[in-house]
Amino acid sequence: MADMLRWGILGAANFAAEHMGPAIHAARGNRLVALATSSPAKAAPFEAICPGLDVFLDYDAMLEWDAIDAVYIPLPNTLHVEWTKKAIAAGKHVLTEKPIAMVASEIDELIALRDQSGLMVAEAYMIVHHPQWIRVRELIAAGEIGRVAHVDTVFTYDNRADVDNIRNRPETGGGGIRDIGVYTYSSVRYATGAEPVALSAWLKRENGVDTWAQVVGEMEGPAGRFTYAAMTSMRLAPRQAVVFQGDRGTITVTAPFNPGIFGEAQVEIRSLDGTIRTERWPTENQYVRQVENFARSLRDGVPYPCPLEFSKGTQAMIDMVFANAVEIG
Repeated sequence: MADMLRWGILGAANFAAEHMGPAIHAARGNRLVALATSSPAKAAPFEAICPGLDVFLDYDAMLEWDAIDAVYIPLPNTLHVEWTKKAIAAGKHVLTEKPIAMVASEIDELIALRDQSGLMVAEAYMIVHHPQWIRVRELIAAGEIGRVAHVDTVFTYDNRADVDNIRNRPETGGGGIRDIGVYTYSSVRYATGAEPVALSAWLKRENGVDTWAQVVGEMEGPAGRFTYAAMTSMRLAPRQAVVFQGDRGTITVTAPFNPGIFGEAQVEIRSLDGTIRTERWPTENQYVRQVENFARSLRDGVPYPCPLEFSKGTQAMIDMVFANAVEIG
């Protein structure tokens, strides 16, 4: 790979303009060079970030352009698999927004295409690149809080007023579980190495998408089995936290998913005697780290923190939630 990984963004999503576009531009060893959008007006925020950006009004035309090495795809959920396959066919490395697929079985084909092509293909699951989560996993593995017995997770926000938002539309694969359940479920998988063994779920829906979900059950990993509870909602005041409760203490992640936006990245370790130790990361940008890790994996062969096999496990947990869910009023 050349010293500089050249990126194109496929789709001018607001999230890409606010987070991933700036992250690619800021990441060492990476350069944002192109954007494909169906609306020229949507290119303005990206051009402000990166003057001289090449703008394509046709997605396929950008994929065919030899001047890009990698593609970031922030399209609606239902288009992720289709355009990931097209990018692979065009010979591009691909970083696709989560969820990379609508069901776990779709990821098998992406894994096969990745292996056949030799290209880097991954889901943009940014939190595993943040040092706070790397630290949480280290603490749990080291037995800092003893045996994990229970984990609570919550992620809520309110977007009811944004009726045109793709998260509020069933035809684009919307709903809170696919948008934020991926965090409340997979962060625990990442930190503990555990997988769900039994789950129950209750959902509330509006216009065909889940707007509230409560999940409880058991997960099992290298250190044994523990109980688990997760709340997600797109109709409640903003709240997010993850608490790992062991037999010798607790670990609380206070801004687990949007550090720097929801609050400062902090991990609070509380021991049995009430002693509290807090570790902080006030300036880390998980999106920049994600892009740099992607390029580093290509350049140096360093294992990527979120391979497709891990993403398939997350999607399998999402599939289990939907399969076991009871709809309530």
